[in-house]
Amino acid sequence: MSRREIPETHGGETLLSLNISVDYPGKKDVLRSVRMHIAPGEILGLVGESGSGKSTLSLAILGLLNLKGASAAGHIIFQNRDLLTLSQRDLRQLRGKEIALVLQSPHSALNPALKIGTQLSEAWEAHAKGPREACRRAILSTLEMVSLPDGELLLTRRPGELSVGQAQRVLIASAILHRPALLIADEPTSALDMITQSEILRLFARLNRELNMSILFISHDLLAVASVCHRIAILKSGELVESGLTEKIFHHPKHSYTRQLIAALPALPSALEDQSVPEFSHP
Repeated sequence: MSRREIPETHGGETLLSLNISVDYPGKKDVLRSVRMHIAPGEILGLVGESGSGKSTLSLAILGLLNLKGASAAGHIIFQNRDLLTLSQRDLRQLRGKEIALVLQSPHSALNPALKIGTQLSEAWEAHAKGPREACRRAILSTLEMVSLPDGELLLTRRPGELSVGQAQRVLIASAILHRPALLIADEPTSALDMITQSEILRLFARLNRELNMSILFISHDLLAVASVCHRIAILKSGELVESGLTEKIFHHPKHSYTRQLIAALPALPSALEDQSVPEFSHP
């Protein structure tokens, strides 16, 4: 399935829906009544400039706002559970298993002192029990899934021995080891060159298709978002100003800020030239 072949929902299902406001100590309204939803098998792009609240939204979903001393009001419903009401123990069981995160800087996210095999084993053992061979098979299978076929050799290396593109694929492999229902990709291509960026975007699209995994793709890069996302949500200064199908956002933007973002692009993505796309049915 290409990005243009939008998956169908089953009975109007929603994987995640939220309506939240977030305050930081000394700074109110970092997010103001942001309403959003993601369907099973959907890639939603969240676009906004630095400081718009994109990463705050991902921290809220992951239950990590407490690390910043922030407070949230409202609800985040994920698979019929309100994440804002869960204990930290319950959230730890959920993070990495049902909701996973890919960050923008792989060499910062990976431990430089540990071999790749050790780090992936720790990620597996955090949410699974079983013989070491089962763990190894799962890791090697996942490395192949992210186009790192020389898994045996890779497991013996440390992050500093990998290219940035390889390290980013290792991060993605770690995130999908347990086949999460939702993957949050926070600026996952910003540290990559153009060729590697294109490869990683195709990888996200393939994982979405093969695993039926929903992805919240967070970026300031509207072109990258357009190439992979079914829908786009535009965040400005803590407010969600517009959302809709990718084609509609590009061809018929309603908000002045969205029009500014599109006008700043060097060219309209060629993938958006054909507007004949099926509707995505949401609840």
